[in-house]
Amino acid sequence: MAVAARVAPKDYFTADEWAPLARRSGLIGYALVAHAWAVIFAAAAMAMAWPITIPLAVMIIGARQLGLAILMHDAAHGALHPNLKVNDVLGEYLTPGGLVQYRGYHLGHHKYAQQAEDPDLGLSAPFPITRLSLRRKIVRDLTGQTHFKQRWAPFFRRLAHPQPGESRLGITRKFVVGRWRFFAGAALTVAVTAPFGYWWAWPVLWWLPQATWYPMITRLRNIAEHACVPKDEPDPLRHARTTHANLLERAFLAPYWVNYHCEHHMFMHVPCYRLPQAHRLLKAKGVLPKMLTAKSYLEVLRLASSRPADQDAGGSLTPEARGVVRTVIQ
Repeated sequence: MAVAARVAPKDYFTADEWAPLARRSGLIGYALVAHAWAVIFAAAAMAMAWPITIPLAVMIIGARQLGLAILMHDAAHGALHPNLKVNDVLGEYLTPGGLVQYRGYHLGHHKYAQQAEDPDLGLSAPFPITRLSLRRKIVRDLTGQTHFKQRWAPFFRRLAHPQPGESRLGITRKFVVGRWRFFAGAALTVAVTAPFGYWWAWPVLWWLPQATWYPMITRLRNIAEHACVPKDEPDPLRHARTTHANLLERAFLAPYWVNYHCEHHMFMHVPCYRLPQAHRLLKAKGVLPKMLTAKSYLEVLRLASSRPADQDAGGSLTPEARGVVRTVIQ
């Protein structure tokens, strides 16, 4: 197997420069998790007080749902807290969860980044696509079709066609146990809010963002990170893309410095909150022009949708690529 080329911190930083970049802060880790949940609760409170703000709340909450997934990603690298046990507790119980399974999968992505064995290669392989194909994907995301296809359709298919020896009750029980956070969160939230007349809070202010805005910005994030990066790219400074994000993009699309993805691939154990500092140091040292970067998310989307319209083939991923997407989003 072709392992992706790596860089060593000493190739770019002195020991005094590297030490603060590599330092993990337990206080910042706690603060980031608390911030994500505080923003979610504040947006939900805003929407319950002023229902006209529900569309804005859906976007804010969906972005923080992605933010929680990003913090779990940091935990997968052991970068959310200096104590690995605390790191794993934060990553497993205060984010979307599934940390252990995700860690093994995701570290494989780093080991084989953009090589044939990269488990995420299916996310970048279809690009560039046509503008029409990109629009179709975004529409499917925002209308909940992607969410249903990835989260619910496999269950209903299996329920409709159980394997020999399987019972529908057993299939349902296994599905509910596998998504116990989803159902427990729903039951708890409805129990707390329904007596005050806000029975709709959970489906509108948690499930709706999860089913619409979250899949869409997850797709855009994936596109920005690796789309149009050649397979078997030999240069470790070009395995992933860093995209400049303005204040609105950081609020609604790229929370917690996820846009510094080239730096993350170069130094994967650096905590997310240290990546801007790494970026500035690399820029000062003249390394930035050698790295894969983009001036904006719009620039990346234009590149990713630059395939001529007459080559549109329906905008569908292969079954293998769909499986990769489903694993990443779940």
